[in-house]
Amino acid sequence: MHKRSAIILIEQGCVALIKRVKNGRRYYTFPGGKVEEDETVEAAAKREAFEELGLVVAIGNCLITVPYDGTQYYYYATRQSGIFGQGTGEEFVDMRAEDTYEAVWMPLQALRQHDIIPIEVVEKVLEQEGLYET
Repeated sequence: MHKRSAIILIEQGCVALIKRVKNGRRYYTFPGGKVEEDETVEAAAKREAFEELGLVVAIGNCLITVPYDGTQYYYYATRQSGIFGQGTGEEFVDMRAEDTYEAVWMPLQALRQHDIIPIEVVEKVLEQEGLYET
């Protein structure tokens, strides 16, 4: 079991996501990844934001933790600098031809129309943003 740390970056009514096509399946994830042995979950979230989005971010409050193969931590973040979509992580340079990995902005209103994992984070974000439907 391990820890995963991710960010929730919202700007102008849109949230930053990673669009994945892997083994023929298209889905979206929140930018993040494995917490290394020598780092905090907050430091991992910052590192992953830079690697996956090309952004330096400030880490805010932890919105939700999700138990899955360990614990996943999801932090609000705000952009400090960088150019969105300029990530240099291994995901961008070591992909098989059939896989894609792309940083995208998705309107909050459209989140329920797409396969975004984990869904618990989507629901919590929408609740916090006043867009939760029962």
